[in-house]
Amino acid sequence: VYLEESGGGSVQAGGSLTLSCAASGYTYSGYCMGWFRQAPGKEREGVASIDSDGCTSYADSVKGRFSISKDNGKRILYLQMNSLKPEDTAMYYCAADIWVNYGLSRDEYMYWGQGTQVTVSS
Repeated sequence: VYLEESGGGSVQAGGSLTLSCAASGYTYSGYCMGWFRQAPGKEREGVASIDSDGCTSYADSVKGRFSISKDNGKRILYLQMNSLKPEDTAMYYCAADIWVNYGLSRDEYMYWGQGTQVTVSS
């Protein structure tokens, strides 16, 4: 299983970014996928997840601002991030696994990408 994130960058508060995660090496459509983030000195936290049926979950801190989606044909996971805040600054990772009970728990995922940095300035 190989996951590669892209789309990170630096934006001002209130701006938008779209992250992508290209997946390969497994039956993509059957897996639960998630986006996580880790700021310096903090633990990695769940941001959003989407299961094989397309059901989504979001952390309270991003509800109404972020949107997770996937393209099974292209094997790409997306995270649309709007109304970005300085506190959204972190390294963002995508993750995948087939047996996931709670999509926002990092312990549920075996496969991880290398991450893409998002920096939001005030």
